[in-house]
Amino acid sequence: MYTDVGTTLVASLNNGLYAVAAFVPKFLAGTLILLVGIIVASILKQILVEIFKALNLEAILHKYGVPEARRELNWTNILAEIVRWFVVIIFLIPTADVWGLPQIVVVLNTFLLYLPNVFVAAIIALVGFVFARLSHDVVLASIHGVSPDTAQSIASVVRWAVTVFVLLAVLTQLGVATDMIRILFTGFVAMVAIAGGIAFGLGGQNAARETIDDLRKKLK
Repeated sequence: MYTDVGTTLVASLNNGLYAVAAFVPKFLAGTLILLVGIIVASILKQILVEIFKALNLEAILHKYGVPEARRELNWTNILAEIVRWFVVIIFLIPTADVWGLPQIVVVLNTFLLYLPNVFVAAIIALVGFVFARLSHDVVLASIHGVSPDTAQSIASVVRWAVTVFVLLAVLTQLGVATDMIRILFTGFVAMVAIAGGIAFGLGGQNAARETIDDLRKKLK
């Protein structure tokens, strides 16, 4: 009986040592792949940061009305960090495959396919904020015959309308609550239409009454 127990323990220990010995080379190979990926991603991030600094990206974005991020987490670092993690995940996939972790490979592949949506959403946000500022300036410069306060109000409404549309487009690109975004957009359009109709109806009553009276007189 003791011999059988000893044999079982020895066999289990041998199997464990064999599994560890077989996994060590895979672990070292996967770790090497991951380290190379981290190094490549860090170098690429630094290159992008230097390029954005050379282009003075932050000043350009601020000039066109893009909201400023925190000093330690500005738009330059955000875009460069997205690219860095994209590269890291690319190297993480073969690393998990070498380590024999198929479920992690599936998750990483899914995340890798989703990450470009984040990058595209960031680009949409940047371009959208710039377009909102340009729309504000164009409307403000093209409106004549009204008071400065009225012109400023109209331009601000246009800017906020474009900003809301951009935010909805960003959330749609990220796939966040698509049905809710569709409902909110429909409600926003309906609100604007109803508000415009009420404002026109209340403000244009006298003009409409005069027009109708003139038509009646002509018909008589």
